[in-house]
Amino acid sequence: MTSQTTLTKEGDQSPTPGQSPSADGLKAGLKNRHLSMIAIGGVIGAGLFVGSSSGIAAAGPAILVSYALVGLMVVLVMRMLGEMAAASPNSGSFSAYADRALGRWAGFSIGWLYWFFWVVVLAVEATAGAVILEGWIPAVPQWAWALIVMVVLTATNLASVASYGEFEFWFAGIKVVAIGAFVVIGLLAVFGVLPGSDNPGAGFAHLTDSGGFMPHGAGSILTGVLLVVFSFMGSEIVTLAAGESENPRRAVTKATNSVIWRIAVFYLGSIFVVLTLLPWDDKSIQEKGSYVAALDSIGIAHAGQIMNVIILTAVLSCLNSGLYTASRMAFSLGERGDAPKAFAKVNAKGVPTAAILGSVVFGFVAVFFNYMWKDTVFLFLLNSSGAVALFVWLVICFTQLRMRGILLREAPEKLTVRMWLFPYLTWAAAAGIVFVLGYMVFDDANREVALLSMLVAAIVVTIGLVLDRRRRNAARVTSG
Repeated sequence: MTSQTTLTKEGDQSPTPGQSPSADGLKAGLKNRHLSMIAIGGVIGAGLFVGSSSGIAAAGPAILVSYALVGLMVVLVMRMLGEMAAASPNSGSFSAYADRALGRWAGFSIGWLYWFFWVVVLAVEATAGAVILEGWIPAVPQWAWALIVMVVLTATNLASVASYGEFEFWFAGIKVVAIGAFVVIGLLAVFGVLPGSDNPGAGFAHLTDSGGFMPHGAGSILTGVLLVVFSFMGSEIVTLAAGESENPRRAVTKATNSVIWRIAVFYLGSIFVVLTLLPWDDKSIQEKGSYVAALDSIGIAHAGQIMNVIILTAVLSCLNSGLYTASRMAFSLGERGDAPKAFAKVNAKGVPTAAILGSVVFGFVAVFFNYMWKDTVFLFLLNSSGAVALFVWLVICFTQLRMRGILLREAPEKLTVRMWLFPYLTWAAAAGIVFVLGYMVFDDANREVALLSMLVAAIVVTIGLVLDRRRRNAARVTSG
């Protein structure tokens, strides 16, 4: 089945509850509440909790501008992706759209790069979760915890898509409630109206009282962008999951329209609370982590353990979604003939078993590398997949530029979600992404990640072009 046929068939269907939304065999097992929570929780990764302190150290209060710039970029990219996904819901999402709009080589390349990114993430998240669990129950070694976590979530994904949705509903729900409570309680403490708070309630004074709003200069904003950009990866998961929901178009439209407030509240809101509760250069932010330090400043007991529970939830959520996302991308690649055909087969429950097992096997191998050769083999895997998020966003931009014309010619009535100020904002977003990639090359801390990621991308694109040419030549011989 070619990508064009897949998109056309899916675009023409109006799935009803309990039926598959496409002709690919996947079942509509995700309910509206699952998709809503996946959409909300999709932008909240463990990186927000763990990595925000390094961004604060690098840029001070100006890190808020860094988060706002990256957030704006994500909003624009999600709007573009929402336009295409609402018109043609597809389990391959942007990879399937790139296949049709830019060529088979493009869908092949970005699909495999995205799969590679998430299977490496599986190892990172499994190890992060194992560290927390070992701290609670040291009798079980860290490698065993990583194995247990991977096996449990693999079993969940193999059971049914509804099992994945249910687990993700509760994982994401805990993250959302935790951050929402943090923002509300924190703001009350900031203004000195929280009963029993140990924080002096300095209002907005901490945003400027330690060297100004930009203590390291305007250039630190760009450094901050590089530190926070990867914590936003995952926003696009809802467009893959929508293909297995009861009403894909409604789910995609709702997720796309809500991305602005989600980023504003969960990212900008929570970081703003941290920076107003404490001076940005307070040592506790680096020693304990930004959120733990903020909770400690209020006087909340056992703040460290509370955050460990939330971080573990975020890790499990990311691991759960990473396995789901990698398997559905492998399924889509198999369906289009760009991966083993076994990946495109589903069982009686509509679960792509081979795609899940193929993805998790590589995840297990990556976990093994992380324990055996952390500073060599695994570091190479980590660095060579580090910039894939930016590649994905860039491909979405160029794909949407072409897909708009295709949709206008073939099915203009399906353009229920439209990119704002097309094509100007699309080009602006693409230029911003290219600028960030270029800045990474000239930044000492990120140069290796950028260059290795570009090298791996170049290799995959070359393979895609060669395979595409072979298919064309074979088609000519057959037709001749």
